[in-house]
Amino acid sequence: MDPVTATTETAKAVQEVAKVAGKGIDAATAMGGFIANYVRGPIEQGLGIFEDKLRYTRWERQRRLMERAGAFLAERGLDAPPNGVPLKFAVPLLQAASLEDDDQLQDLWARLLVNATIEPEIAMHRVFISMLENMSNLDARVLFCLREASAGPHDALVTSDLPDSATVWREDMAQPKTQPSEDVLFSLGNLGRLGAITGLGTAGGGTSWVATHLTILGRRLVDVCSPAV
Repeated sequence: MDPVTATTETAKAVQEVAKVAGKGIDAATAMGGFIANYVRGPIEQGLGIFEDKLRYTRWERQRRLMERAGAFLAERGLDAPPNGVPLKFAVPLLQAASLEDDDQLQDLWARLLVNATIEPEIAMHRVFISMLENMSNLDARVLFCLREASAGPHDALVTSDLPDSATVWREDMAQPKTQPSEDVLFSLGNLGRLGAITGLGTAGGGTSWVATHLTILGRRLVDVCSPAV
């Protein structure tokens, strides 16, 4: 690339960055004005409230993450992480974990981080991050319940009593027909979308969730987010 073209391209890139930064400033200012309108104060006060709350909330979640990771290391008899993890794994994990406002889900992030330092092979699979980032508290409860009930990779697991329990369907049992609640069905659908489970195929080409199978991805995700890998 000749110098003139390179300079032009650099200028364009700088302009695009400035546009994005400007949009962020505009959004924050708008939110500050919105808050100021409701608290009947100057826009600077509203903007300060908004930014301070974001910083405080983020710090609280970061502090809890550090505390939980330390506790989980101590569970394994460790004072410090035995290995480092690659930045391409650590950065998205820490970003998602520090934004997570559900304590149970944040514990899963902390365990995933700790386990990745103990078993470096875990950090080779960023799919764990994308799967966990797209799961709700109920999704996690359902998945862990299925994993606990499953004795083998080919078990068909009856879903009617989820998220409290799941049972292995055996050939001498009647074909399961009872659907779980709508909330659980939604979670099963999302877990299926993430590749953690598969449903039963229907004659019409659809999917039934009266029973499900855990995939290797689903089983492994639970394992890497559990106390012992």
